[in-house]
Amino acid sequence: MSTWQPTVVSIEGRFVAASNTTLLGTTADGEAVVYKPISGERPLWDFERDTLASREVLTYATSEALGLGVVPETALGDGPFGPGSVQRYVEVDETFDPLRTVRTGDDSLWPIALLDVVCNNADRKLGHILRRPDGALVAIDHGLTFHPEDKLRTVLWVFAGHPLPHHLVLVLEAFIAGPADAIAREVRDTLGAPEAHAFRVRLSTLMRGLRHPPPPDDRPALPWPPY
Repeated sequence: MSTWQPTVVSIEGRFVAASNTTLLGTTADGEAVVYKPISGERPLWDFERDTLASREVLTYATSEALGLGVVPETALGDGPFGPGSVQRYVEVDETFDPLRTVRTGDDSLWPIALLDVVCNNADRKLGHILRRPDGALVAIDHGLTFHPEDKLRTVLWVFAGHPLPHHLVLVLEAFIAGPADAIAREVRDTLGAPEAHAFRVRLSTLMRGLRHPPPPDDRPALPWPPY
């Protein structure tokens, strides 16, 4: 988990397209951040209330433990509207439209796809995939993760049934042999035993097949809206 303990001291703007309160802020150190106060989380029928910020932090921790590095540093912090998740703001290429990259199943998307399967992401939209000026892809918005039931909803079904690239198989093996237990404990302590058990089951299932799962036929497979 991140050792960063940010405090947001000022609000510079709001991301109006977000379904939950999502603010551009500045920390006491003068750093630009994305601040999502728990008080601004919209109640959902299938995710426990006031847990989305913790799920954001757990997804960042999982990305780091896997060695993927696709999620900007995210921690629980405080601000003018109370505690919430705080994520370091990253500069992105504003000309990037992920649609073509997704349609072609570009290999650069595989780390994000793997993270989404491991974390059971129920909301991987096109607009949650960004590109830095150096070309590296970044994944954001991970409040709908770590549900104990299968919830994967993603625009990355282009990989469905495909074998994991060899380098990501090695990443997964190292994760399971090392930090996966610590992440499972964090999930248990933060969200509960059912979520931690489901996390372990997902890892076992991935290791048995070493393939991206197929889309479900008993629930919507795509998030809406896709952007």
